[in-house]
Amino acid sequence: MAVNTRSLKIAAVSVLIVVLSIGGVFFAGYLIKLDKEIRDRFAGARWALPAQVYAAPQELYAGLALEPKELVHELQRLGYREDAQLGMTGTYSAGAQRVDLYARGFTFWDGAQPAQKLSVAFSGDTVTAVSDGDSGQEKDIVRLDPMLIGSIYPKQGEDRVLVRLADLPPLLPKGLVAVEDHGFYSHSGVSLKAIFRASVANLRAGHVVQGGSTITQQLVKNFFLNSRQTWNRKINEAFMALLLESHYSKDEILEAYFNEVHLGQDGNRAVHGFGLGAQFYFNKPLAELRPHEIALLVGIVKGPSYYNPRRNPARATERRNLVLGIFRDEKLISDAEYEQYTQMPLGVVGGRGGGVERYPAFVDLVKRQLEDDYKDEDLTNEGLRIFTTLDPRAQEALEARILEQLPLIEKARKIKPGLLEAAGVVTSADRGEVMALVGGRDVRFPGFNRALDSRRSIGSLAKPFVYLTALQRPDRYNLQTVLEDEPIELKLPGAALWAPRNYDRQLHGPQHLYMALAQSYNLPTVRLGLALGADAVLKTMKSAGYDGDAKALPSIFLGAVDASPLQIAQMYGTIASGGFQARPSAIREVQTKEGKPLQRFPLDMKQTFADGPIYLLTWAMQRVMTLGTGRAAYTQLSPDTVVAGKSGTTDDYRDAWFAGFGADRVTVVWVGRDDNQSTGLSGSSGALPIWARVMKDLHVRSIDNIPPGSVEEIAIDPDSGLRADEHCYNAVTVPYLRNSGPQEWAPCAAQSQHDSPMQWLKDIFGH
Repeated sequence: MAVNTRSLKIAAVSVLIVVLSIGGVFFAGYLIKLDKEIRDRFAGARWALPAQVYAAPQELYAGLALEPKELVHELQRLGYREDAQLGMTGTYSAGAQRVDLYARGFTFWDGAQPAQKLSVAFSGDTVTAVSDGDSGQEKDIVRLDPMLIGSIYPKQGEDRVLVRLADLPPLLPKGLVAVEDHGFYSHSGVSLKAIFRASVANLRAGHVVQGGSTITQQLVKNFFLNSRQTWNRKINEAFMALLLESHYSKDEILEAYFNEVHLGQDGNRAVHGFGLGAQFYFNKPLAELRPHEIALLVGIVKGPSYYNPRRNPARATERRNLVLGIFRDEKLISDAEYEQYTQMPLGVVGGRGGGVERYPAFVDLVKRQLEDDYKDEDLTNEGLRIFTTLDPRAQEALEARILEQLPLIEKARKIKPGLLEAAGVVTSADRGEVMALVGGRDVRFPGFNRALDSRRSIGSLAKPFVYLTALQRPDRYNLQTVLEDEPIELKLPGAALWAPRNYDRQLHGPQHLYMALAQSYNLPTVRLGLALGADAVLKTMKSAGYDGDAKALPSIFLGAVDASPLQIAQMYGTIASGGFQARPSAIREVQTKEGKPLQRFPLDMKQTFADGPIYLLTWAMQRVMTLGTGRAAYTQLSPDTVVAGKSGTTDDYRDAWFAGFGADRVTVVWVGRDDNQSTGLSGSSGALPIWARVMKDLHVRSIDNIPPGSVEEIAIDPDSGLRADEHCYNAVTVPYLRNSGPQEWAPCAAQSQHDSPMQWLKDIFGH
């Protein structure tokens, strides 16, 4: 019996040893697996780094048309704050005719520009000098740091701006450790005291209600695990934290934490890390945060949704002040500073889309133009720096006027509020660079981009290309050519009888070519188009930049052509640039995350029209603005501002367009409904009010009417269409392609009397 008992004990011990051995093997395997996962993730590049997208920088130089208040507004948009002492970068001090600032340093595509103090002097609305703030030495040109306008982040939606521990304001790491993990520098990844305290609370509750996580454990949870409060996850978290601390230093772990921690949500985009958090909440770099702003970010760590300062400002303020109290207790700030900072407002800027995701429609265009040269993983993993053409002032003007005018139009026309939609594009007239782009009424919504994807019938926006086709044939047509305004009926193949009518349902008699365009008469345009041929007109449209699939049918003369606002901007940009077609470009440079140039996007232009016919067409389109459908623009623009444009209205008033340009800007505006139902709006009543106000805000430059060498200006008697002189009281000066103007003199001209046979005899023999 004793032997059997002893044998049982030996067997039990053996089984126990085997079980422990097997368990040890499994446990060792478990630890090895965790260890490999940790080292693989932390080795090399630890994050997928989104491409950062920047606006065009504001340049400052003598002679720049800029008012002091506009510069201050630009600085505020960049997150600069007023400080008479200019105590740190990102500060400014403004006077009536001078603005002093401490500009941030930035590495541009063509080299680094250091942080520097600057003094910008003004006279009225013009910069007169830009000087070094310390030495007073004048500078030729300087650039402000460009605005970070968006990121191209992975499909899982994580976005971040990497920071280094050495670059953080000293209060931040000290304050975070004091609040989140007081024993961070003494434990090995797990705090037994914190675990014991949390365990008691959890046992009392019967489920996990409190964590005893250290900073290392929080990092592990963010990096490898989910946020579910389960025992299994907590056990994995503890072992992984111990392993992490065995491989990496405290500073490496803390730096990783600062770049990984989740600080908020912006739609589908998750805001990770303090670098992006500073931009998202305060619109400035982390290094420029003040103690109360640092305290808010540290406080948000505990619950980004619960303490969201935009949705729950009172709760966020209470949490911030509690954190400031810890800062004070740890002697990180003084009692006086605590009293000062707890009285400060939160200072959070913007709403949804605040911080860095301001312009989703424009960033959408950037992504599409990058797709030709880069793979998705390059854009979302490699930390590329994308420098774009976006002009924040132009973008702000386009957004503001759409948001302002649509409700006013709806109210005036008794349209259901919120029913109208709009899209708009602003490009540079000489290069085709996209300076502003709005894809819809909700300017921050990263959804359907009407500026790029809404292809709508363009209506009378097509007419200038009919007239341009004619003006390229000086043997048959010029601006004074008379066109008949008479009814016409056409039987189109496979379609019903087409009988176009004028917009006002009236007939106006014979019309000079330029006046038919200025008044947007349909019947003269159709007659002209038929004489030219639909194939020729469609060819002109394509030479201007149209790349759609419209058929060469007479209906294209009146705009039975679908195009997006961006495509219209390209077509009208070809006219504005003197006949040079340029693909609308949103990108200037691409750099690696280290700042090395990766690819340049050079200007891609080709001349598709001679300058002479383009000059004549522009002259006629200026009359659209002074005599025709665009004249209401001058309720906003100064009477001496010379611009050219054209309204567009489609069948049943489904689409309202206006497209036009000055010497430096091309702007296109579309207004309509997404369900393609009638709005009751013409181009002049729906789109022109927005267009005119945007051009006013942009201080659009007047077109310089200096004829090219291929054009001559001739005084014409409007009654006869013949040459006039000073004896013709109502003579007008009209441009013609050289040697194509009338050679005969009008009856009112003294020269006509001289040219008559009777006058010739009188001159020779006298009376």
